[in-house]
Amino acid sequence: MSEVSLTEKVYPEKEERFCPTTPSPYRLMTTETHSRVSLCTNTDTVDRLLPLIHLPVKDFRDFYSLGDIVANGQKLDGSVINILAAVKSIGELRQFTTSDGRRGQRLEVKLFDDSVSSFPLICWDKEPVQFVQSLIPRESVLLISDAKIAFDAFRNGMAATVFSKTVITVNPDTREASQLFSYVKEAAESGALDLDERAEDGTVDSITDVYTVSQLKQKAQESAELFFGIMYSFVSKLDLDSSITKVIRTRCSKCKFMATDDVLSCTNQFCPGKGQTFSATTGFDLLVDLTDHTGTLHGCSLRSPEAEKMLGCTTEEFTSLTDDQRTAMKWKFLLERCKVYIKILPSVKMRSGIRGLVLSCSLADPGEVKHHMSALLE
Repeated sequence: MSEVSLTEKVYPEKEERFCPTTPSPYRLMTTETHSRVSLCTNTDTVDRLLPLIHLPVKDFRDFYSLGDIVANGQKLDGSVINILAAVKSIGELRQFTTSDGRRGQRLEVKLFDDSVSSFPLICWDKEPVQFVQSLIPRESVLLISDAKIAFDAFRNGMAATVFSKTVITVNPDTREASQLFSYVKEAAESGALDLDERAEDGTVDSITDVYTVSQLKQKAQESAELFFGIMYSFVSKLDLDSSITKVIRTRCSKCKFMATDDVLSCTNQFCPGKGQTFSATTGFDLLVDLTDHTGTLHGCSLRSPEAEKMLGCTTEEFTSLTDDQRTAMKWKFLLERCKVYIKILPSVKMRSGIRGLVLSCSLADPGEVKHHMSALLE
């Protein structure tokens, strides 16, 4: 264990900005001249101490939800607060050089909870960047103690920043964190998070990188970050002639959890619309396989409104079709070469470790296919 000294709360002012705020009257200080840090080799001691990393350094009830932050808006500008939220996605690390030649880095993490679908957390320094890169999106709940809150004019909204006093507790051992973790798990399994993220994707016109299936899988293995791409692949699975309940599904308008037509309320106990008038939306909810000469990407999500654009009909029109008409629609795309705009997300549920979300799909132009596939084979 570390050989350090416990001292009272009296420090030179220059050290204050590096000391996290805690209820304890003591702080643990290490210096190069008076301290020595070594690894603990006693496994029994390690086993006893490891659970402590899930204990908050602050009062576990003293935190803001993301909904509280958004509701308060610019009233919180410049404040230092505690935040309880889950990790939705981890962005790409950006390197930059300042005008005076200093190098820097920036990483943005998207947080969410049962009240807000996406909220930015910004990391600048090396240590917090490395720490958050080790987190698992959609599985990590964070209690972020002492985060800076500021109004971001570019986003026209609030954003949080990690700084020298910030302490992040992963999956804290509290009732509130456990409830949020349950919501996160149900939201991930229901596909609600995919629907939220799709609304943030913007236009497909900004997607230009072309991949084969094997290239998509290789890139996903090299990085846990989500990314976008174009595929010229065959639709090898499209079950339009399955039962209607497998092709078209109803979801709660508030939390996107699946519902049935005969239910007049949402069954998700963490739904942000709990207690309000229940409303639902109905749309295509398909799983398709995409195949090229390098392999198959299984279980890609194709949902409304993208599915309606691809098939050329609404859900109401689809339900009125005969079985033969649905089969004919299926074979218009099945085993045909299509141009697919796709979003690749990490997924612990899929055997491949990734899952695709189809943003657009249409029959491909043969000349365009030849041009791009020739370039990929060079």
